[in-house]
Amino acid sequence: MGGYFGITSKRDCMYDVFFGVDYHSHLGTKHGGLAAYDAEIGLQRKIHSIGNSPFRTKFENIFSEMKGTAAIGCISDTYPQPLLLRSKFGSYAICVTGVIHNMDDLIKSYLEVTGAHFDAMTGGKVNGVELFAALMDHKDTFAEGIRYAQNLIEGTASVIILRDDGTIIAARDKFGRLPMQIGKRDDGFAVSFEDFAYLKLGFTPYRELGPGEIVQITPDAVIRLAEPGKKKRICSFLWSYYGYPTSTYEGVNVEAMRYRNGEIMAEADIKSKNAENVDYVGGVPDSGTPHAIGYANRSRAPFARAFIKYTPTWSRSFMPANQTDRDKIAKMKQIPVHALITDKELLFVDDSIVRGTQLKETVEFLYENGAKAVHMRSACPPIMYGCKFLNFSRATSDMELIARRVIVELEGEGGFDHLDEYRDGKSERGKALRRAICEKFNFASLEFQTLEGIVEAIGLDKSELCTYCWDGEE
Repeated sequence: MGGYFGITSKRDCMYDVFFGVDYHSHLGTKHGGLAAYDAEIGLQRKIHSIGNSPFRTKFENIFSEMKGTAAIGCISDTYPQPLLLRSKFGSYAICVTGVIHNMDDLIKSYLEVTGAHFDAMTGGKVNGVELFAALMDHKDTFAEGIRYAQNLIEGTASVIILRDDGTIIAARDKFGRLPMQIGKRDDGFAVSFEDFAYLKLGFTPYRELGPGEIVQITPDAVIRLAEPGKKKRICSFLWSYYGYPTSTYEGVNVEAMRYRNGEIMAEADIKSKNAENVDYVGGVPDSGTPHAIGYANRSRAPFARAFIKYTPTWSRSFMPANQTDRDKIAKMKQIPVHALITDKELLFVDDSIVRGTQLKETVEFLYENGAKAVHMRSACPPIMYGCKFLNFSRATSDMELIARRVIVELEGEGGFDHLDEYRDGKSERGKALRRAICEKFNFASLEFQTLEGIVEAIGLDKSELCTYCWDGEE
């Protein structure tokens, strides 16, 4: 995924931008970067790999290396950034968050038309941020160039640019799949993916940008450069999975949504009389926990943490590049609470079930430690389509998705003509899907949140939400 943060101010802002970017560390694991503007020095830039060390440790000496009254930064799960570029627009630093699926076609077209070149990375790959900037340069203004590049891209691109006069250009992606929020303080403005990042730094909410909206930000004002579009499709996974619990998007808090989501799932189980004899309800840590609290509150089954993740040294299970190593680390982190497992019937809520690899090992771990039965609930519907707009999942093919693989086992690829039925837990195909996954993973029972249920929990109109991974609707 990736996150971004920036401030333009009347005083030095490096301290605040350091913490503002660090508050986005949950959104990426590859690169961290900062760019700053100072009236005497000009533009400065630092990038570090954060694959095996968090952002704060790599940038802890930044206050002696950089200074400025304006700065931007990012946590990136894709390319090293910000890039520092010079073009007809002057010198500027740029961050792009999202994903570009048609990179090769855009690069080929650009090179054929312009005869220019790109700085190649290892393996001949091109930094997607540089490609975006190159496309942007086709037009006469930043706003025209950003809109032009966003229209060519298959995927998503939210952009922040720090100019060589200390102003910031901020552009939310075309359909608002990612948030872009602005905070105000007496000395200037902040722009951020996560609102809590600027709230912790003494800013107050100013406004959210609309889909495709572009603004110029100075210490004194936010000036609109391009009107927002009418079509919004903000990613529903912001609330169910990768959004931080304290975050609020489109006026809806993540933690509160997850409690509501769990309550709705529990209500469905009560009506269908599922898992009535559960001793404890727990969440697959960490993002499954608030969904489980909501479930426990409504079901009246006590909430308990039957196992704890040991995170002081391995805070992120996906840090190793190898999947086998990631799974091993994930298992090593799980420490059982035997008093809450042995001879107990447990119900766990996970934020989602994508491939199921680590979940299978988690359930085996619970049985190995004496669980009598393990019921599983997914806080979102079965994932039927790999995301084509963002890169929240490491799945590179639809056939990596557990739901797709089971459907093929049940009736071959012809089953893909009945995905709506498989999503519905009340249909015969839906029941067959759930039984098959239960057998694979040794679940006592399995149910998924319904599409209607997760939309209700978020509280926005479905037309404003991207639900592509569940229903294929764009």
